[in-house]
Amino acid sequence: MTDSGASQASRIDDISAPLHYATFRRTWFASLLSNLGILIQFVGAAWAMMEMTESAGKISLVLTALMLPVMLIAMPAGAIADMYDRRIVSLVSLSIAFCGATVLATLDWMRLVTPNLLLLLCFTVGSGMALMSPAWQSSVSEQVSVEALPAAVALNGISYNIARSFGPAIGGIVVALAGSVAAFPLNALLYLPLMVALFRWKRVEEPSRLPGEQLSRAIISGIRYISNSPSIKVVLKRAMVAGIIGSSVSALMPLVVRDLLHGGAQTYGVMLGAYGLGAIIGALCLAEMRKRMSGEAAVRVCTLLMSGVIAAVAMSRAPALTAIALVLAGAVWTMTITLFNIAIQLSAPRWVAGRSLATYQAALSGGIAIGGWGWGHLTDAVGVDIAMLVSAALVLLSSLIGLWLPIPQISARREDTDAPSVPEMRLPLTNRSGPLVVEIEYRVAAENARAFHSLMQDIQLSRQRNGGYGWSIARDIADPELWTERYHCPTWLDYLRQRNRWTKSERTLDQRAAAFHIGSNPVRIRRMLERPFGSVRRTEDVPDPARTTS
Repeated sequence: MTDSGASQASRIDDISAPLHYATFRRTWFASLLSNLGILIQFVGAAWAMMEMTESAGKISLVLTALMLPVMLIAMPAGAIADMYDRRIVSLVSLSIAFCGATVLATLDWMRLVTPNLLLLLCFTVGSGMALMSPAWQSSVSEQVSVEALPAAVALNGISYNIARSFGPAIGGIVVALAGSVAAFPLNALLYLPLMVALFRWKRVEEPSRLPGEQLSRAIISGIRYISNSPSIKVVLKRAMVAGIIGSSVSALMPLVVRDLLHGGAQTYGVMLGAYGLGAIIGALCLAEMRKRMSGEAAVRVCTLLMSGVIAAVAMSRAPALTAIALVLAGAVWTMTITLFNIAIQLSAPRWVAGRSLATYQAALSGGIAIGGWGWGHLTDAVGVDIAMLVSAALVLLSSLIGLWLPIPQISARREDTDAPSVPEMRLPLTNRSGPLVVEIEYRVAAENARAFHSLMQDIQLSRQRNGGYGWSIARDIADPELWTERYHCPTWLDYLRQRNRWTKSERTLDQRAAAFHIGSNPVRIRRMLERPFGSVRRTEDVPDPARTTS
């Protein structure tokens, strides 16, 4: 079935529905191979580090080196994903990761790898993947319909966790038979199918109605949008906490195998495989859980289960019992982070999707990186079993966070595809003319004043998300029915961008506000160019800056 013929398939409430889209199907299978390579490299790097040093802190830093770039370059990566062709961004990012993996394989073959050099090259590979992640994840909404988007997000999680099920086991076998010298080049080779699939993707790019943003302005726009989106901020906080306290399983797994189970590379691969198998089970069960529970209830149940299985891993000395606990741990961890991911994808409109997802990845991966460092140092001090029990206790306590920061119920934001008309203007303006002052006058009956003022708080967040600043609402003391909303935009172009960014839900907010208006005259809108001292020509022979700038 072609992409254009997949509209019927997207309506099917089935985890496999996105695979009816040819582009998504090709990239999904190729990403599965790429994920296998990443997991094989992780096993090889962690085991190579353990052979070079006895320090638990150094060993846990392998995970930190791979995850830290996501936190450091998340917002620039997200801005790049929103500004440029996401296919090209993904290809360039994969090339960086491929080069890092190739250099690591070459140096390891030459016996030149040291602990610090290993961490540096893992950081390079992680940087390439961090740059790719926002472009890759935000492009999913371009490959499938809105109805199929939650299933597509879950399938991407399944891809990674299928790799997690088999990749560590393969990695353990490869390391046991040939050493890390074979794991690193294998990872590099497995990047190639995804590069080919992305190269074949004939992306349909919708032409922008307005000039593109500069990188610095795009970053600021993303930060402004997220800081004025309560639902996104809640998810980010929950994701970071989950990453910090729940990363003990991944960060300390080599030490669990060595110190608690007294196993080798193959046992390590099997344990990670059990964790990945559970993750697949969790992704497959996610749709049913979303039908039966709210997002907050599902996350809370997963948190309580995660606490129990971490404690079981800490106390177990039997590989079979540890593997069973890890299956359940993988399931509940995957359901938790996928619920977070879906909430972000459904909250953010397309123009800021890359930046929103990048910030989510930064929060989660930053939490994992910080947690990996912390759990490694705690293990050096008290031992791996006590460190895992501390993690279990903190995860248990974190279930109470939902009382303060509950996961909101979110429906998909529908993009407003109708281009707004250009406002009437008689003063010559350029894109850089500004600041622009917007005043909107409403006439509201006295008995509706409280409800109107409450609605305007949502209007404020909408204006500020999309580029406005200095927002205020005022009531006339001589005419109490008259209310004036006022806000600024830096330039005329920023104002036009703000109007083009409205989603249907945000336009509905404006319509609800206008519904409070009474009287025979419509809502009055004034758009004024603010002219500070020194910005107006003193004489006719001095050129007007508004005409000479562009």
